[in-house]
Amino acid sequence: MSLSSYSTLTKKQCQQARLARDARFDGVFYVAVKTTGIFCRPICPANLPKEENVEYFDTQAQAMGAGYRPCLRCRPDSAPSSWAWRGVETTFVRALKMIDSGELQRGSVSDLAERLGISDRYLRQLFSKYLSMSPKQYGIYLQLMFAKQLLSSSSMNVTDVAFASGFNSLRRFNDAFVKQMKLTPSDVRSSSSEPQTQNFVDLMIHGSINWNFMLNFYRRRAITKLEQVDERSYKRNFKLNDCNGYFKAYLNKQKLRVEFEMSDISMLRSLVSKIRRMFDLDTDIFLVEQHLSTLSDQLIKVPGLRIPGVWNTWEAGIRAILGQQVSVDNSIKQLNVLVENINRQSGGEYRFPTQEDILSSNLDFLKMPASRKETLKAFAAYFKEQPNADLSEWENIKGIGPWTVSYAKLRGESQPNCFLDADLVVKKALDQFPQLNAEVVSPWGSYATFHCWSHQS
Repeated sequence: MSLSSYSTLTKKQCQQARLARDARFDGVFYVAVKTTGIFCRPICPANLPKEENVEYFDTQAQAMGAGYRPCLRCRPDSAPSSWAWRGVETTFVRALKMIDSGELQRGSVSDLAERLGISDRYLRQLFSKYLSMSPKQYGIYLQLMFAKQLLSSSSMNVTDVAFASGFNSLRRFNDAFVKQMKLTPSDVRSSSSEPQTQNFVDLMIHGSINWNFMLNFYRRRAITKLEQVDERSYKRNFKLNDCNGYFKAYLNKQKLRVEFEMSDISMLRSLVSKIRRMFDLDTDIFLVEQHLSTLSDQLIKVPGLRIPGVWNTWEAGIRAILGQQVSVDNSIKQLNVLVENINRQSGGEYRFPTQEDILSSNLDFLKMPASRKETLKAFAAYFKEQPNADLSEWENIKGIGPWTVSYAKLRGESQPNCFLDADLVVKKALDQFPQLNAEVVSPWGSYATFHCWSHQS
């Protein structure tokens, strides 16, 4: 088993990237060496093996399934994620993302299939077709790679790593780790840094990131008491299912260090998945900027710009509704009034309002048209009944149009191709860049939107 017929790369391209140790392909494919039984990232600094001793894989799971163990030097577990599945079934890609975020830790394959709206038999057929393995096998491989990442790049002890990776006991974790990795957890932990009192994990970033721009963006839109943004870091309190906690993110030697505290360590993988999406760590920014630069050499005023996401689509929807036809400052002012008053009414731990909070409040404290308050309530009622609905279906709600949906897709799902050409600020930027439109900026319309905004800030 090697590069699938659905891969976007040929073996020749992989060979050229491997020989050049091209960082642009880090996370896009993996190099397995037959003579050592080890698989690596294409940027691995080890001596280059002969081509006849090499085979290439789309994912770490495929390499492990073929009997290879991850390299301790370049650490494939820390490679940025990269989706090489363009053009295949949307359902399969959705399934991959849901498993990546820990969905199989919270339910069965049948539960996952039901959420996807397909039979579990068809789900298994998709995984057999594209990955030559079952969804459960793929999920286990991801758990083990996440465990290896934590052993190498976190301050957690082995027991916490086991439970954070989705294993129910330390014994089962050790057995699975040795069987698949051909290493013991202590073999990996011995090369890591000294333990610290603060829980943290270091996350790789695919290419450059303009952290100052991202912090400034968050700072202007921060929710008081829920988000804290200083000159160096972003901190947020969160609720993830029944798990409460906080995380603090900042740059540390070209990686994103995330300090955290949480009531249920088994939700760590889901938290990391959310953080990677929020800060857009897995996008190949070189590729994005290369494309946008061909449209205008003046468009990229802020290099390294990524999508600053929000916690989830519910929050993105509320932010978008409050931001309709008003300035950023006015919308954030109303957002803070909403959050403050809801928390004053409900008491308890400070949090973002739930659907029940919106439905049970008269919202009289909001200084806005009554029609917009009705939209908030209609949105809360809809989301409560259909939390997993496609965001495009939100347009069935009175008061929600294309701009609101696009903004929620942009920041709530971090979709890469949302060009907000109906946005007032983007319209002003288009006077400067008339050659831009949704077709030419595709598939990076979201980044074009943020670059347009950067010219008006």
